[in-house]
This record gives sequence, C-alpha cells and structure tokens, in this order.
Amino acid sequence: MNTSNITPGDFNKTKIIATVGPACQSKLMLASLIESGVSIFRLNFSHGTHAQHQQVIDAVRELNQTYGQHIALLQDLQGPKLRVGAVTGDTVELIQGAKLTITTQQLVGTAERVSTTYQDLARDVQVGDKLLVDDGKIILRAVGKKGTDLITEVIYGGYLRSRKGINLPFTQLSSPSLTGKDQKDLQFGLQNDVEWVALSFVRDVQDIVDLKARIATAGKMTRVVAKIEKPEALDNIDAIIQEADAVMVARGDLGVEIAMERVPLEQKRMVHKCNQAGKPVIIATQMMESMIESPTPTRAETNDIANAVIDGADAVMLSAETAVGKYPREVIQQMKKTILVAEKHPAVYNRYQNIATHSPTFYNESIVQTACRLSQDIKAKAIVCMTQSGWVAFELAKHRPQAAMFFFTANRSLLNTINLVWGARGYYYDKMVSTDDTFADIEQILTQTQGLKQGDAFISMASMPIQARLHTNMVKVNVVN
Repeated sequence: MNTSNITPGDFNKTKIIATVGPACQSKLMLASLIESGVSIFRLNFSHGTHAQHQQVIDAVRELNQTYGQHIALLQDLQGPKLRVGAVTGDTVELIQGAKLTITTQQLVGTAERVSTTYQDLARDVQVGDKLLVDDGKIILRAVGKKGTDLITEVIYGGYLRSRKGINLPFTQLSSPSLTGKDQKDLQFGLQNDVEWVALSFVRDVQDIVDLKARIATAGKMTRVVAKIEKPEALDNIDAIIQEADAVMVARGDLGVEIAMERVPLEQKRMVHKCNQAGKPVIIATQMMESMIESPTPTRAETNDIANAVIDGADAVMLSAETAVGKYPREVIQQMKKTILVAEKHPAVYNRYQNIATHSPTFYNESIVQTACRLSQDIKAKAIVCMTQSGWVAFELAKHRPQAAMFFFTANRSLLNTINLVWGARGYYYDKMVSTDDTFADIEQILTQTQGLKQGDAFISMASMPIQARLHTNMVKVNVVN
C-alpha cells in the first residue's frame, strides 16, 4: 500500500465509508479496501457480536500503524429498530384483507400471528395507524388491540421473511433513541476509542445531548453523528445540526417514514444546512445497491453519487455493498472513479459560507475564509494548518477550497477523526519550534510526500504564539523554493 508521491488533487476529497461485514472483515480484505479508497469503516451494531467487531477494530488499528494510515471507525448503534421475529420456514405469505396479530410473546410466526421484541407496540400504535414492513413492501393497518397484542389488517400483502423491519411513520414511539442494547454497545465502542458514533432514529436535539453527556462522563472524545431517518428529526433539523458533530442522511428508513419522493429534496436541504454550519454530512443507503450482485453499477447509481458530491456531501456510504456483496473491492474502486470525475466540476469548490458576526470565533472564522479566498486568487496548491482540536479542519472544509488541505497535529486520535471531513488529510507533527522553522519543516514534508515542487504556492495557517494552541489567527503565503 503506497500513498506517497501523490500530487495534491489526485486523491478524492469526498470521503468513502464502507460497512464491514462477512464479505470484507478479514484483515487482508480491509487492507485492500483501504488501498482502493476507503477513509472510514462503519461497524454496524445491528449485526455481529462484540467479539467480531473487536477483531475488525484491532485489524484496522494495526493497518493504520503498519501503513501510516488514519482510517477512522464509525460505530453505528442500532437504536429502537422494530422487527418481526422468526417465522415458519423463514417466509410466510400475507394475503390482502387477512388479519395479522403482532404479539410480544416470543414464538415462531405464522401468516396469522408474528412476534416482535418491541414491548410497547400495542400501547404506542393507535387504531388506524399504518405499519410498513420490509421497507414498505408490506403495509398493515392497526384495527384493534388485545392486551399487548396489536391486531392488524393486511392492506398490501406479500412474502414476509424472518426479522424484517417495521416502520411506524404515523406513530410517536415512547422508546428512547438510545436503547439498553445501545448503551452496552456504546460502552464497548468507547472502550475501544472509536472516533465517531452514529445515533439511529434521532427525533430531537435532546437525543444528541444525552448521548454526548454519556461520552463526556466516560472521559472520551468520540464525536456524534445524528442519523436522520424520522419525520420528527426533519422538524427539528436546525437544532440537531447545531448540536451534532456530523449528520447522516439515512435514506433507507427515511424513505419509508416519509414519502420517498420527498427524500431527494430533503437530502439537498440537509446537505446545504450542514455545509453552512460546517458540519460533515454523510449520504447513505443504496448508493450502489446493484453491486451487491453485479461487478458494475447502474447509470442511475453513478448519477446518485455524482449528485451527492456536487451537492456538497462530505462522505458517501456503502452498506450491504461491502458488508455482504460479491464485489467489495470493485464497488470502492467504482465509487472512487465517480467521485474523482464529479470533483472536476467547478460547482464543487469555492462555496463560501456566511459568518455570523455574533460568533465568539468571528475573527478566527474570518481568517479561515480569507485563506480560502486567497487560495483561489493565487491558485495555491495547498492550505496547510497546525491544529490541536481539529476546529480549523471543519471550518476550512465548509468553504470547499480547491487547494488540497493538510493538517499537522500532535493529537494522534484527531488524525483519524478528521478523516471524515471533506478534503482533510492529516500528518502527525509534535515538534515545538519557532513558527518559521515549523513552516519550513512542513514545506519539506509536503515536497517529499505530496508532490509540491519549486514555484508552487501554498498557504500556511496557525495560531500565534504557536505554543499557545489557540484557534487559528494567522495566515501566510509561501512559495516552494
């Protein structure tokens, strides 16, 4: 795996997230996916045991150390996902007009009666509410209750398989976003210092506040991704974006919870708001679904990826395509090809966001924006920053400069964290010398590793004095000698 001598601009700035599963969980395949273009691995805690996830975590950490990579780990908590239990023969046929009872009793289901682990189903669902099963392929309507049993009528039938999901777009759930299972999984993730944790089925900002409090109590620096897949989250989107560290447009459940024709515009709205706020935004679900079985994507999937890049996504995510698909390596390669072509479009770059004059970091934010505008004017090859907190990485990325962005830090864990941020590439650097000596040293590093050559202009940013490690307050133009 050789990442040296890459000319600035050759690598994809929109990051690729790959979900780990049986198809790619070996150390050899993980290394192959990293070489193909993965920046973040998603650990889906809806599946797998802690022991299985531990093997992946250890393998990724070893690969980072061996090859000098900064691959991040994203722990995706299951949340209050409603599912039916096992059914006879793994599949039963539901006939339109028939009655189906959903019970909390544990049993092997039939076409007349199936189980669910969600204990409050009959209490939460009101008579007349619709239930969408298996991503809406089967639609039920609640027609009665008997104790903890919910009696439904089949509106649109079909073949129901074991453990398929249930969506309740017209029902307010009483269950918290962070379930008992999630709390145990979170503890495991924090013990392993995962860089990011995604909270499923976020409904309001308090869900994020509560999760952050748990992380702080554990003394960890893990950052929070809010998964937007409920209509309530769309109603509270501004507050959620402000509190979360990043947002995931989880189009699978979102496209069932709201009318699917609304999803494209909601996606664009969320991407725009996240860009304005300087919060990374991930586009997820069915991006290259056909490549679960096919070695090549459809034209529509290629368009979907390109549009996400041009809209302003920080990252695009693969789920079953890499977790259980036949072509995990090829899907990464195809996605990277599409990203690199889309990133040639001028609309991707120089999207300067407004700065709030009342912001406590107004002057620092203004300097960052100035550096981006300056890099456009002088056609700088790179913007180079010293950072301890990563603040400047998020600030720079929201303006989408065309110059490559390199971050130098003595905070090792930060190198993995900012790998989710659009365009960000990190270096470990712990020397504490004068500002001039530091920038001279960094220039030599980038000349040797990133292809900067004599006459190339690049912009340096730091806080002065450099030992104080404050927010960025200085910008300087450099030309390679």
